[in-house]
Amino acid sequence: MNGHANGHAETRYDVVIIGAGVSGINAGFRIQDQCPGFSYTILEARDDLGGTWDLFRYPGIRSDSDLFTFGFQFNPWNLDKPIGEGHLIKNYVRETAEKFGIDKHIKYHHRVVSADWSSNDSTWSLQVERDGTPTTYTARFVIFASGYYNYEKPLEAVIPGLDNFQGQLIHPQFWPEDLDYANKKIVIIGSGATAITLLPNLAEKAERVTMIQRSPSYILSLPNRTSSWFLKYFMPTTAYLRLQRFIWLLSSRFFFLFCQRFPSIARWILNRRAGRELPKHIPVNPHFTPRYNPWDQRLCVSPDGDFYESLRRGKADVRTDTIKTVTKKGVTLSSGETVDADILITATGLKLQIAGGATLSVDGEKVDIGHRYLWNGVMLQDLPNASFIIGYTNASWTLGSDATAQFITRLLNSMKTRKLIAATPTMTPELEATIQRRPLLNLTSTYINVADRVLPSLPIVAHGNRVTTT
Repeated sequence: MNGHANGHAETRYDVVIIGAGVSGINAGFRIQDQCPGFSYTILEARDDLGGTWDLFRYPGIRSDSDLFTFGFQFNPWNLDKPIGEGHLIKNYVRETAEKFGIDKHIKYHHRVVSADWSSNDSTWSLQVERDGTPTTYTARFVIFASGYYNYEKPLEAVIPGLDNFQGQLIHPQFWPEDLDYANKKIVIIGSGATAITLLPNLAEKAERVTMIQRSPSYILSLPNRTSSWFLKYFMPTTAYLRLQRFIWLLSSRFFFLFCQRFPSIARWILNRRAGRELPKHIPVNPHFTPRYNPWDQRLCVSPDGDFYESLRRGKADVRTDTIKTVTKKGVTLSSGETVDADILITATGLKLQIAGGATLSVDGEKVDIGHRYLWNGVMLQDLPNASFIIGYTNASWTLGSDATAQFITRLLNSMKTRKLIAATPTMTPELEATIQRRPLLNLTSTYINVADRVLPSLPIVAHGNRVTTT
């Protein structure tokens, strides 16, 4: 591959990265660090970097993974708060991009509408809207680092009578910056990480906050300070940060494996911890006894137990029931109970998509992503010179996205050394007849199950009594 000058008007690159979130910034660093001589750019549809951390603005937005492993390996998180608020994470991403010159490669207001691979030219042609003006970019290799959230449309909430509500209806994905919720009655519908985050933060000003959940989630309280913080006074900073990353990586992995291997014991431990933190009038069952085993869905983290503390103060409450209907002034549950609300928040999940919603094609023929396999979780079946960065679901996202980025750089360097122009994962008929499909995201959350038809699958191959993912 040949490098090109990176001027403002340049539209031809060796590598185009789509998305300037955590994955895109990480991929940019890996390309410039491990593939010298390759030109690259990052196309970002929004007006700023940060991805998720730029999009979501609701009160208390924070990570649901520790920042020592969620942070960049090449620029470690240097605060003693394992769970960071959204604005701190965005600042950290910005500082990283500026520190390593990655920000100079970002083109904002560049929305990729479609991408077509030409077999004759061995080149991707990207149709891009630049401030509403159509522009064409070409690339030898494309990295889709746009995650799997639809930034434009939330998951439609199927709630009976939702149109009846005459108060303020809000989806956390589009939080109004000028929302005044002081002394208001707020109902949050949902039980995932967003709802768990919103409840204690809204309860600080609201008259009352009630979380209505159809089924509960596991909520794990963690002290929002490293237990070995004192070591920073005796160790060099670099060594201390590496140690913290190792400790959190090892402990989180061990806890996940423990939950998978001993689900009944893990369930008992989590339920017992929840029971100790709840006020007496709120029982563990049914409000904090999920129907699934720990880590069948992501665990919700409550830094310093803020969720439970808000329940103990009496300004927040939880109801576990189905919704009979939404009324003009609140919610009627199937039990007959009515919960009044001035503000109704639908924290019911996110709408998923792949490739940032861009249409993909090969020689003009559209590619149906939902009916393809993702080889090694990186490259789509029959799609040349393209990769998708999908982070881990059972560990920090960035660990998976960085593993993918480094895989890509090894592939690019190998292609250059071997003088190859394209790499395409293919499936032989014999292999396809023997494999089984596994969902891309190995969690049972409702919003993930709803999106199964639009996401690629992972192929599972049986070898005697062994089953492996290709």
